[in-house]
Amino acid sequence: MRLGISGTYSSGKTMTALALSHYTGLPRTMAKTMREILPEAAPGKTLEECTAAELLQMIVVRHTERVKYEHQLADGFISDGSSLQEWIYGALRVRVGINPNDSVHLAEGEDVERTPEIDFFDDVMRQLGVSFKQHVKRSFDAFVHLRNELPLSADGHRPVNDRFRTMADARLLEVLAELEIPVHVVGGSLAERLRTIVHIVGITPVVSEAEAIARAREAYGQIDTTIETRRKPVLVG
Repeated sequence: MRLGISGTYSSGKTMTALALSHYTGLPRTMAKTMREILPEAAPGKTLEECTAAELLQMIVVRHTERVKYEHQLADGFISDGSSLQEWIYGALRVRVGINPNDSVHLAEGEDVERTPEIDFFDDVMRQLGVSFKQHVKRSFDAFVHLRNELPLSADGHRPVNDRFRTMADARLLEVLAELEIPVHVVGGSLAERLRTIVHIVGITPVVSEAEAIARAREAYGQIDTTIETRRKPVLVG
C-alpha cells in the first residue's frame, strides 16, 4: 500500500503519518522539509520574503526529495503529503500573491492584480503541474485527506492565513478527484484517525493505538522545528 496523508497547513499530517507508520508497520518517507530547504535556497529569508523564482526552486527541490524516497519505498509507504501539496501552495499564489498574507484584506473571490511576474509564474506552475500530477498518479494507491479542523499553527514559519488554507484544502480534493485516486476524508482525534484509516484501507495494526501514538509523539518531539532564519545552510562536498 502506497498511502499519502493529504491535507492543508496545520491539519496534522506529520503526526498522523508518524503514528500510522508505527501502527501499520509501513515505513514513512523522509523527504526534506521546507524548513530544511529554505536556508539553502534563500539564505536568511523567511518564506514570506521569498521571490517567485526562489519559491519555484524550493518546490522543485521538495518534489525531487519526495520522488527519491517514494521510489526507494516503492513496495509500500506512508507519505506525509505529496508533491501536490507544494505545487498547489505555489499555484494558488497566482490568486493570492507570492506572499499570501499580503492579500488577506481582499474580498471573497477577489484575486491580486495580474503582473508580468505573476503571469510568468502562472505559466510555469501550470507546466509543473502536468509533471507533478503524472508522478502522483503513478506513485500512490490511495490518499487519506485530513479535515481542515485544527487551528493554524502560529509558529512563524507558514506565510498563510485561514483564507489561503481553505482554498488549498479545497484544491487538494479537486485535484485528487481529477486524478481518480481513491481518497478518504478523515477527522477526529489522532486515535480516531488511526482506527478509521486502518479500517478503510484494510491494514492490520502491528502495535496498539497507545503505543503507536506514544512513539509518534516521541519522534515528533525530535523533529527540528527551528525557524528557517536561524538555520545554517547544509554544505555538501
